[in-house]
Amino acid sequence: MNANPIPIAPLFDRELVAKYDVNAPRYTSYPTAPHFRDGFVEADLHRAIRVSNGDPIPRDLSAYLHIPFCLSPCFYCGCARIITRDRGKAATYLTRLYREIELIATRFDRDRRLAQLHFGGGTPNFLDADQLLELIESLGRHFSFSQRADREFGIELDPRFCDEDYARGIAEAGINRVSIGVQDFDPAVQQAVNRIQSVEQTRAVMDGARSGGVRSINLDLIYGLPRQTPASFARTLEQVIALRPDRIATYGYAHLPERFSAQRQIDKYELPDATTRLTLLQQTVEMLAAAGYIHIGVDHFALPGDDLALTAAAGTLQRNFQGYSTHAACDLIGFGMSAISHIGASFSQNAKDLAGYYAALDNGRLAVARGLWLGDDDLVRADLIQRLMCAGTLDIAAFEARYLVDFRLYFRRSLDRLKPLVADGLVTCAPERITVTARGQFLLRNIAQCFDVYVDSPDIRYSRAV
Repeated sequence: MNANPIPIAPLFDRELVAKYDVNAPRYTSYPTAPHFRDGFVEADLHRAIRVSNGDPIPRDLSAYLHIPFCLSPCFYCGCARIITRDRGKAATYLTRLYREIELIATRFDRDRRLAQLHFGGGTPNFLDADQLLELIESLGRHFSFSQRADREFGIELDPRFCDEDYARGIAEAGINRVSIGVQDFDPAVQQAVNRIQSVEQTRAVMDGARSGGVRSINLDLIYGLPRQTPASFARTLEQVIALRPDRIATYGYAHLPERFSAQRQIDKYELPDATTRLTLLQQTVEMLAAAGYIHIGVDHFALPGDDLALTAAAGTLQRNFQGYSTHAACDLIGFGMSAISHIGASFSQNAKDLAGYYAALDNGRLAVARGLWLGDDDLVRADLIQRLMCAGTLDIAAFEARYLVDFRLYFRRSLDRLKPLVADGLVTCAPERITVTARGQFLLRNIAQCFDVYVDSPDIRYSRAV
C-alpha cells in the first residue's frame, strides 16, 4: 500500500468520540462476515485457489488455525469456542485438522511461500507442546515455509493454562509472536467475568516467550467490563505498561447476551455507563501515549521499534481478521471449525459447529459452509476502506487510474454520508485527496462505514465504534 501513513500524534476529542459512539463494523474484512452467504461450496473454494495460483505473481500464503477448546468460560467472550476439561478432545480434533491440511494443500502450487501462521481460538494452548509442534511440522511438510527474516508465526496464549517452559519451548521451535489475553488485572473485574489471572502468571509466560526468541508480544485489554472504574483500570494499565509488551490491543466490550450465551452471566447493571466507558478509553489512550506507545489505528498500539509500528510508518500496514498486520497481503487459508479463508476475490467459512466440521472431513470433503464471491464493486470498496483504515489517506487520482472510475460520481452517495464527518473535522475531502485528521484517527470505523454499501442491511448487528 503506497500511501502516506497515519500521523503518529492523534487527538482524542472526547466530545466527538462520544457523538460517534454507534454500532460499526471493525472492517477486518469487506464485505464483513455477517454478509457471507450459504451456497458457497467446496467447488467454489477450489476455483478460487486455481485462479489465485494463476496470478502472474501469486501471493504468499497465510494460515490461520482455529483451536476451539477452552478449559473455562470467560463470560465476555463472543468467540467460537467449546468449553471442556477433556484434553482427549484435542487428539480427535487434530485428526481432522491433519486431514483438512492434506486436502487443501494439494490445491496450492508448492512454490507459494507460507509467510504467516497464526493459532487462535478458543485456547490454542489447550494443545500440549508436543501436539502444537507436531501440527507446525505437519504444515511444514505440506507447505513451503518462507525462510525470510520477516516470517511471522504467532499464537494466542492463556497464562492460566500454560507456563514459562511451554512458552519458551514453542518459541524455540519457531513461534516468534505471542498474544496474551489480559482484559483486566483487577480482582473484582476478573471475578465478574470468570477470568482469574495474576500479573505473575502473565509475566512468567512473557519471560518464557522472550527467552525462547519471540520478537513481539501483544497484550489484549478490554474496557467496558463489569465493575471497571477509572481508578481500577488505571492500575491495570500501569501494571500492563510495567510488563512492557511490544503491542497492546484495547477492545471495547460489546454486550450482546442475545447472541453470546456466556454474556448472560454478566450483570448488566454492573457495566460502566457511557460516560465512564468513555473515560476508560480516554485514559487508556493518554497513558499508553505517555508510556511511549504509538497509536496504530482503531484499537492497536505498539512501541516504536515493533514491526507493526515500522510498517505503519512505512505506509504498508494491512488489516485482516486478526486486526492490523504486517502480512495481510497474502491469501489466507483458514483451518478448523468456523475458520475463515480469504483466497483471491473470495471469502469462505468452515462449519461453525464441531459436528458439521467433523462430518465433512470424515466424508472426504472440506467443511466449507458459506462464503462470498466479491464483485467488482466489493473489490473497489474493499481497497478504499483498507487504505483509509491503514494509511489514513486516499490519493483520488491514483485510485481513479487504478479502477477506471470517476471517483466523485462513483462514490457520490458515500461522499454525501461523509459530509457530516467532514463538517466535524474528522476527515478532509479535497479534490485530490481524502485525509483522516488527527481527530478522526480514533473514529476510523465511522469514516470507513460511509463507503460501505452493506451497512444498512437489516438484522445485522455490529459492536459499538468505541
